[in-house]
Amino acid sequence: MHHPATLATGSSSARNPSLSHWESVTRQANTNARETGSGSALAGYEQALSIARQLFVAPPPGRAEDCVAALVVSCHNLADLHLEHGDANLAASYLCRAHETLIALILDTDRSASLRQAALRHSRTTHLALVSHMAAHGPHPLITRVIRMGCLALNVDGPTHH
Repeated sequence: MHHPATLATGSSSARNPSLSHWESVTRQANTNARETGSGSALAGYEQALSIARQLFVAPPPGRAEDCVAALVVSCHNLADLHLEHGDANLAASYLCRAHETLIALILDTDRSASLRQAALRHSRTTHLALVSHMAAHGPHPLITRVIRMGCLALNVDGPTHH
């Protein structure tokens, strides 16, 4: 299942990536996957991830939520694609990359509060994707490490203080 692209605005310049460019590339990759098979979608999904990474580093004003979502959707589309090809290990690495990136952002006090809050909201989705992957494909050492790292970083394993 490929995640839909539902973001819009901005120009489509390759030097100045925009959410609309990311959306267009993602939609085309989804179409390729649907019409000609997932093999033809790989380059598009990789391009979408590259755009999402650039947007994630420098989100347009007021678009932090959408930029975080673009990164997560791009990683999850690539994970889904690799699962369709029977490569659960590569799929796991994309799921882990998404979660690790969000955890790092949450902890980065140099980034804006809106971006960090968006990362926290989306980390629930990436955490669930990791747990679901393990439920469907069995334990995976990279996923176990990333989940543990996320829990320790966010101190969810420790006692709650009131």
